[in-house]
Amino acid sequence: MSMKTIFSILFVAWLAVFNESGKAPLNLVGAWQRDVDGNRITMICSDKFFAAGVYSLNEEKFVGACGGRWRVEGNTFIEVHEFNTMESDNIGKELRTEVEIKKGELIFTMNGKKEAWTRIDDGTPGKLAGAWLITSRKVGEGMQAITPGARKTMKILSGKQFQWIAYNSETKEFFGTGGGTYTTENGKYTENIQFFSRDNSRVGASLQFDFSMEDGRWRHKGFSSKGDPIDEVWTKRETLGL
Repeated sequence: MSMKTIFSILFVAWLAVFNESGKAPLNLVGAWQRDVDGNRITMICSDKFFAAGVYSLNEEKFVGACGGRWRVEGNTFIEVHEFNTMESDNIGKELRTEVEIKKGELIFTMNGKKEAWTRIDDGTPGKLAGAWLITSRKVGEGMQAITPGARKTMKILSGKQFQWIAYNSETKEFFGTGGGTYTTENGKYTENIQFFSRDNSRVGASLQFDFSMEDGRWRHKGFSSKGDPIDEVWTKRETLGL
């Protein structure tokens, strides 16, 4: 199966689908996973936004990523990509596909062939579940505001999975991504890296940060995978109207 086929699959397999009776819509916010030809595809879904990462299981090598906005009309899943490392021509286009759920699996059909995805979490416990944009970081002795526009650094979390992405939806530039599992315990946010587009050697590392909520914003302090100090503020994307 080609990587273009894999990304075509990603176009249809995300969040909200109709149940087996075809009557009531189901909210599938959380994370889903599928293994294809030695590659693992993990997708994380918030209420309005999604992101997916593809990486090689054998080589621990990053393969690609895509994501953006989604909505459901009737029994049709509609998505608009803001980034796509394999098929950048799809950025900004509205893509529509019919999907369904059967026997607890997310089922979709591509060129007459049915594909199944496995849920890996339903968004719980997820203290930080949702789509976040970085809105300030410490520079020198003070915090410097960041105003997201076409150029964004976004982090999407389900109950147990995370993915960050840096991109520009207007120029179709992609600057990097990484993802894996996370935990939030006793004021500590810990990331366990499963893929990292900039440096495969980071795969398998665990990074721990202090985290707190301040006026609905996520304060994130610690050290990067390079050992650089980090002090950032992230804001729920929905509250920014972006």
